[in-house]
Amino acid sequence: MPPHSPAPTLPLRDIILPARIDWWPPAIGWWLLLALVIAALALSIWLWRRHRRRQRIIKPARQQLQQIERRFSRHGDSRQLLQELSTLLRRVALSRAPRNQVAGLTGQEWLRWLDQGLPDQPFSSGPGKVLADQVYRAEVAIDADSLVKLCERWLVTRPPKAR
Repeated sequence: MPPHSPAPTLPLRDIILPARIDWWPPAIGWWLLLALVIAALALSIWLWRRHRRRQRIIKPARQQLQQIERRFSRHGDSRQLLQELSTLLRRVALSRAPRNQVAGLTGQEWLRWLDQGLPDQPFSSGPGKVLADQVYRAEVAIDADSLVKLCERWLVTRPPKAR
């Protein structure tokens, strides 16, 4: 072939571009992402509502605990302190857990129920054990500060799961 001769023509066709991809319907990955976002949003709303419901219980209970502590600092009556703390704990327990699980508990069963969620069992074997029987004794000897702190600690602890 001579150096300046034209190249033979090849039987080529024009390039055909693929059709433009529309935005609808989206690919499966986008559907999965949408489902994941909706699930995360639903979970967030559920957790937020559960937190708000719990705060509606805990905030007034903490305020009442402060009032009980102030009253005790004025009158110094240990029996009244025990009675008020026991009533407060019972009310909060009844609002946290099913009534049939909590209402009938007394004595050591009540203290064991209060210990749920607390690793060191402060009600059964710590300062909280006075709540079981000290109210009925003539002489009441308690450590009021540690008992009030224990009650506050119990208020902010996650409630035990319903069985």
